Amino acid sequence: MKLYRSLNDFTKLHNAVVSQGTFDGVHIGHQEIIKQMKEVAAKTGGSTVMLTFFPHPRMVLYPDNEDFKLLQIYEEKVEQFDKYGLDHLIVEPFTVSFSRFTTEKFVKEVLVTKIGAKHIVVGHDHRFAKNREGTFKDLQNLSSSYGFTVSETNPVVVEGVAVSSTKIRNALLSGDVGLAKRLLGYDYQLKGVVKHGNKVGRTIEFPTANIYVLEKFKLVPGEGVYAVKVDVLGEKFNGMLNIGKRPTVGGSGDATIEVHLIDYKKDLYGRVIKINFVEKIRNEIKFPTMDDLKKQLEKDKFEALRLLA
Repeated sequence: MKLYRSLNDFTKLHNAVVSQGTFDGVHIGHQEIIKQMKEVAAKTGGSTVMLTFFPHPRMVLYPDNEDFKLLQIYEEKVEQFDKYGLDHLIVEPFTVSFSRFTTEKFVKEVLVTKIGAKHIVVGHDHRFAKNREGTFKDLQNLSSSYGFTVSETNPVVVEGVAVSSTKIRNALLSGDVGLAKRLLGYDYQLKGVVKHGNKVGRTIEFPTANIYVLEKFKLVPGEGVYAVKVDVLGEKFNGMLNIGKRPTVGGSGDATIEVHLIDYKKDLYGRVIKINFVEKIRNEIKFPTMDDLKKQLEKDKFEALRLLA
C-alpha cells in the first residue's frame, strides 16, 4: 500500500476505485467497503484508492469538545488499512476550508479531478461535503456528468446492531470490550508509556505497570478489570488490567491505568507497550482490607488466564 500525506502528493489515476470518509476504527463495516472496492478493481483492472482525513473532522470543527475521543490515532489507522490490501491510501489534513466544499465541488475537484475516480463505493449511511449534505443519491445524480459509477454497501449487522464507530465508542466506554471486538473485527488497542507509580501492588505480590496514554484524544475504555494481551518489544504476554481510581488503596481523582503482566519479571519503566483488550472481568470495587484485595486478584488472575487461553 502506498501512503500519501496529502492529495497534493497523489498523482491522478486513469481508473481509480475510490471510497472516502473518516473510517475511525476501520471496523467490519468499513472492511466490507474495502472488500467491495477490491472486487470492483479486480473486475475493471482499476486500482483501489482510500481517501481519509486526519485530524478527525469533529476535532477541527468542534475544537473545544474534549469529550470526543478516537478509536484510532493516525499511525494505528494507517497500520489497519495496510492489512486489507489497498493499493493507495491518502490521508488528507482536514481543515475548516476543506469542510466548506459543496457536494458537487468535492466530487468534481477531489474525487474526479485529483484522484481519477471511475467507480465510487460508499457505506449505507455515508454523508460527505459541506454540513454532511452529500448522499449516495447525490453521487448517483452526478455520476453521468463526471463519468463514474457508484455502489453502496449494505449495513453490517452484529447481534441486531448496525455497526458504526459511535456504537463501538459507546461499547468501550461501558466496558464491553467483547462487543467492541466483534464490531471492530479485532481486539481494541491502547498504547502508552510505563511510568512510576506508588508500588502498592508489589506489597501484595501483584506488581503493576502504570500506563500513561500518549495521545490525549485516544479513547480509554470504561472503569473495570480486564483480561488483556500486552505487547512488549514484539513479545506478547498475558495480563490483567485495572482502569479506575483504586478505592482500596485510597486512590481518588482521575482514573489510572495499571496492568499486571502474568509471569513477567523484567523492568518496564519508560517502555512503550501496546495493550489488546480481550474481555472485561469485573467492575472496580472497594475491598475492606488489602488481604481481601489480594484474594480477589488471585481470582482475577485465574479468570484472565481462562479468557486468554
